[in-house]
Amino acid sequence: QVQLVESGGGLVQAGGSLRLSCAASGSIFSINTMGWYRQAPGKQRELVAQITSGGSRNYADSTKGRFTISRDNAKNTVYLQMNSLEPEDTAVYYCNLLGSNLGDNYWGQGTQVTVSS
Repeated sequence: QVQLVESGGGLVQAGGSLRLSCAASGSIFSINTMGWYRQAPGKQRELVAQITSGGSRNYADSTKGRFTISRDNAKNTVYLQMNSLEPEDTAVYYCNLLGSNLGDNYWGQGTQVTVSS
């Protein structure tokens, strides 16, 4: 009963920046973690960054120092600020939400990020 709507993807040159947004709506009364995953062609989906309701953050080593995850708990929205983008960052980025109830695991439809060299 939860929907995640992503926005902010697009085409950018190497060294540029993008800001992704993910807004959650529906029957949510407790959110444990929101995060971003990505999947490049021929590769498995991997964690990019995640943030808990308490503000703890975790980043993939390849994005640490370039990407910043944040959230607005009142709006049930998570953001991913991506700076110094590289062609290797090209992928479909997916928003993920983990609720407090067992089985509450939701995914967005994905937004394409393409970084040209």
